[in-house]
Amino acid sequence: MGGGPDGAKGGAAVRPAGSDLTRRVLLAGAASLASGTGLAAPAEPGRTLLVTHAAFAAHETGPSHPERPARMRALDEVLAGPAFAGLRREAAPLREDAEAAILRAHAPAHLAAIRALAADPGGLPARIGPDTVVSVGTWEAALRAVGAGLQAIDAVCEGGGGVRNAFCQVRPPGHHAERARAMGFCLFDTAAVAALHARARHGARRVAVVDFDVHHGNGTQDIFWSDPDLFYASTHRMPWFPGTGAASERGVGNIWNAPLKEGDDAAPFRAAWAQHLLPALDAFRPDLIVVSAGFDAHEGDPLGGLRLQAADFGWITAAIAEVAERRCGGRIVSLLEGGYRLDALAASGAAHVRALLDAG
Repeated sequence: MGGGPDGAKGGAAVRPAGSDLTRRVLLAGAASLASGTGLAAPAEPGRTLLVTHAAFAAHETGPSHPERPARMRALDEVLAGPAFAGLRREAAPLREDAEAAILRAHAPAHLAAIRALAADPGGLPARIGPDTVVSVGTWEAALRAVGAGLQAIDAVCEGGGGVRNAFCQVRPPGHHAERARAMGFCLFDTAAVAALHARARHGARRVAVVDFDVHHGNGTQDIFWSDPDLFYASTHRMPWFPGTGAASERGVGNIWNAPLKEGDDAAPFRAAWAQHLLPALDAFRPDLIVVSAGFDAHEGDPLGGLRLQAADFGWITAAIAEVAERRCGGRIVSLLEGGYRLDALAASGAAHVRALLDAG
């Protein structure tokens, strides 16, 4: 989620009929507000997978760029703590099927253009638009980010070693990359690629992506727009970059946007999920849930403008996990998107991963 011009005007979210899910989520939210992030004892080892790699820090974006290698170090430090001893840790791979997986979501010309740009070291670093950087380390990082999502999907769908959910600590982020365009720090839409891999490799017919980044995932929406067996739901600030995400943008009834306004805090965020998006997700009956996990809606994020706290990210993760438990055997794959204030990123990412551990 890059910076950019204000987005298009928002609209009122469409609300499905009330449900027990809504009431349970709201009650869980009240408990979470009282308890903070709730970093309890580790869960059983191996049920939550963390996939990352040192190569993600080699994607150099420049000294003043907010999407910087220090983001990886901030998460490395917090996830090395004793509260996360229960994580199963694997390296993000370079997979032979990565480019084929990318082509399920992106046009061949798009992949070819990024590959060609990265293959010319004399022309690097290079910019795509005002904010998306390709440097010497970018191609490997981008392929490993895709590979992390594929590996996590394989793990949760195959159930090897008892893995039930996963967090992919990767960069560059992905949810702004449209079928034929890189933008907003993003080259390939890792969440969409992971979702389509689940369908192609593991027979997951109905796959959902849920997105709580402060910026709307225009790329995922673009890729999913016409497929009723793919679901996309998002809260995001609007108007804001990238200018999409109105509630009226519905695809074929599979797109659910709940715009928030500048300065919104936990109450409207939690209400949007509890009253609109989670009931829609539940009714979709997904075979797998993929999360675009952006933490730039945290108060004080330099690219944000909302006022969430770390506990809110733990709450939404637990609420998504409740749907996953009921509908798809707890299968969740989460991929890092935004979050540019390092202390907030660390605290929010910790709350998110802790909730995955607790759900595992």
